[in-house]
Amino acid sequence: MAANTALDYEALSERELCARLSAGDSQAARVVVRRNNQRLYRAAWSVLKNRSEAEDVVQEGYLKAFAAIDRFEGGASLATWLTRIVVNEAISRVRAARRRDQTLRDNGLAILQEHREQAAASLVAAPEETVMRGEFAGLLQRAVEKLPEAFRLVFVLHEIEGLSADEVAESLAIPVETVRTRLFRARRRLRADLGPEIRRAFGGTIAFAGADCEALTARVVAAFEASRRGKPPL
Repeated sequence: MAANTALDYEALSERELCARLSAGDSQAARVVVRRNNQRLYRAAWSVLKNRSEAEDVVQEGYLKAFAAIDRFEGGASLATWLTRIVVNEAISRVRAARRRDQTLRDNGLAILQEHREQAAASLVAAPEETVMRGEFAGLLQRAVEKLPEAFRLVFVLHEIEGLSADEVAESLAIPVETVRTRLFRARRRLRADLGPEIRRAFGGTIAFAGADCEALTARVVAAFEASRRGKPPL
């Protein structure tokens, strides 16, 4: 315990953090989660367009990554590896929801499904609006939401998170030329209505910090500790 208290976790390399994660070190998990919450949340939101579901997907992504941390080879950065896991988790959730929707339609329950979606939207609308910075920020978020999923995800990672085209390509496992094409088309769709202030104005929206970040961090670390319970301490 004393060794962990004296250790400067912020100074550890990714490999060192991963080694401590593998050994069940909760403080290493906390450092990794806090460093990556913003990017992973925004990536998940880009696919799901729903704050609550995005948080769930980020948490699930962390736990899957931590369970498989021994398989992280370090070819890409840890952040890139985590982003890929979370994006895949979000896409899987969307596909599962589409399959459920199709089943409901096939069974003649489309009206019931529509009611469920409207109820869910009403529950998340108010918290989401509290992070908007004024009328233009809200308009901008709605405009980004209307982009096709492939364009939206690339746009958020590049323009808001500041990843290079190469980093986005690596995170999403797609060619870099595909990234550039999608960025060009996303910008073209947004430029006419929103002008040159897109990145500056949107940078403060769909924020995930402060109490939200700390709450998710606490949940992930608690779940990580529960999964490690019974294993020998570091």
